[in-house]
Amino acid sequence: MKLELHIARRYLFSKKTRNAINIISGISACGICVGTLALVCVLSVFNGFQDLIGQYFTAFDPPLKITLAKGKTFEANLPELNKIKTLPEVEVYSEVIEDNVLLRYADKQVPAVLKGVTEKFQLTSGIDSIFREGEFKLRDKYHYFAVMGQGLAYTLGADVYFIDPLYIYAPKSKVKVNIARPDNAFNQKGMFLSGIFAVNQSEYDSQYVIIDLELAQELFQYENLLTSIEIKLKDGANLERTEKKIQKILGDKFIVQNRHEQKVEFFKMMQIEKWITYLILSFILLIAIFNIIGSLTMLILDKKEDIKTLHSLGANDQTIRRIFLYEGWMISVIGAFIGIVVGVILVLLQQYIGIIRLSGSYVITYYPVRLAVIDLIIIFFTVVGLGFLASYYPTKFINKNKI
Repeated sequence: MKLELHIARRYLFSKKTRNAINIISGISACGICVGTLALVCVLSVFNGFQDLIGQYFTAFDPPLKITLAKGKTFEANLPELNKIKTLPEVEVYSEVIEDNVLLRYADKQVPAVLKGVTEKFQLTSGIDSIFREGEFKLRDKYHYFAVMGQGLAYTLGADVYFIDPLYIYAPKSKVKVNIARPDNAFNQKGMFLSGIFAVNQSEYDSQYVIIDLELAQELFQYENLLTSIEIKLKDGANLERTEKKIQKILGDKFIVQNRHEQKVEFFKMMQIEKWITYLILSFILLIAIFNIIGSLTMLILDKKEDIKTLHSLGANDQTIRRIFLYEGWMISVIGAFIGIVVGVILVLLQQYIGIIRLSGSYVITYYPVRLAVIDLIIIFFTVVGLGFLASYYPTKFINKNKI
């Protein structure tokens, strides 16, 4: 094994009788290097965008969320839920009501998702960090207030400084709609807007309005009923272990989800897009790697006399094949190593200095990136694996009787 590697290394770096072989080998290594570099940078950008969007989700979604497996509402004082309140890992236990409503502001109407919460919602989420106007205020001594997404406020033409009240309509339970007086089938509450937030995701910004939990219970006639519970854990508490612990207490009747599981479809789609891009770039890289076939074929022809000499010294066909196989493999390893090193340097420069800017109006100025060690490992073995396959093809035709 050492002999084959030694001879392969000498063949790779020594001067050939035909200069074209050196040129083709250099082109092969450069092509692999550029393809590897592209993989490192593109996958890092996908990681960066996923982290960026995930940060905005965490500003609205709780670390843990409890909902019913079947049905919509459950009693707030169930023994299992009371037991969860006393868990040492739980820092904040926030009760929530969430349902569909109709909003009216001045002469505009729009359907929305109403979320009734307590003041603890500020602790389970990071909503204070995504406010665009006003403040998170749901009630004072005399009035109720609402907080809504930026897209919803834009659709209604509402603002925190306007004096027109916002009216919320919720359908009454077990009441038939009278065509002559359809308004009698709805509970109605009026309030003023105290704040506008922006998650920069339409499912939040264009749909959600937040009000006080007691007012939401009154609107929906959910006396002592909830639709979900949001939980924040104490610092140092193990999220996965605590999630399983809570799930065990609640049983199959409830579902406990962390932030990733609450948005599992989104993160799945991001991963699918990332790995489809990886496959496309790998295919382009494969085309570059096939230059190794031409390089090795010419090298085999150039070293015909050396091959005869090695045969005379007792080397068999398998030993000769390994020499050229290792040379092609080393070309791919060198290209992959240089590509990964340069890619990591560029990604780190983008992460800490910012090289490429985003054109247009965005929440960030530079492309977000994040290096993932697992990505680098996958890229390296992909390049080396493809290089090995490309190297195997020309070497399989080496035969003592045909040289």
